Amino acid sequence: MSKTARLFQLMQALRSGPAPHTSTALAQDLGVSPRTIHRDIDALRGLGAVIDGEAGFGFTLIEDATLPPLGFTDDELEALVLGLREAELIGDPALSQAASAALRKLQGRLPPRQSHRLSHAVLTATRFDRPQPPTIPVAQLRAAAWDEMAVSFDYTDMHGAATSRTVYPLSIVYMDRSSVLIAWCLLRMDVRVFRLDRMRDLVVTGQSFRPRRVPMLRDALAQIRAQQV
Repeated sequence: MSKTARLFQLMQALRSGPAPHTSTALAQDLGVSPRTIHRDIDALRGLGAVIDGEAGFGFTLIEDATLPPLGFTDDELEALVLGLREAELIGDPALSQAASAALRKLQGRLPPRQSHRLSHAVLTATRFDRPQPPTIPVAQLRAAAWDEMAVSFDYTDMHGAATSRTVYPLSIVYMDRSSVLIAWCLLRMDVRVFRLDRMRDLVVTGQSFRPRRVPMLRDALAQIRAQQV
């Protein structure tokens, strides 16, 4: 197999399936060694692809500068509309505004027939009971999770007990009646779930836990599922 063909196959592998992709798994898929995968990742980065990650943590394709603008099937478009309208309803204020802006941008860049289809989509979303509004700047919390920075805040639990917490933010989950943060709590040294409407005085500490968010979130979700059995 030529290097060009191998790079193309590697790019296809990075685009498909859940990320991050380990070099071992990619090597098995392409029939090469992990060392070859590492060299090819560097080659793709040199060609303009933005690939996050490193050896030992897996790789995620963030942006491919060589890709043409994506087209959507009608069903994919309906799914995007439904998801963005749901985000308008349940997201924090910044996320809700971003969903509305994304819908407008999407409509402006679609071919005329699909732009009309977006305006008159069959599917929509509505909520009679929205989640309790957050009491912290959630956009700041999301940024801290992406940057893998610890945050501190004051918290009041369901019994009214107040504590101060410093945590590694892993994921924000928008649920039916409340939005919650899944985090590793440095006070309890364990996974904890915090309602955003019970948090106060959020501070980004500057303490980094990079690059552990992805494996920590995977372990946290496994722990939460095991507790629900």
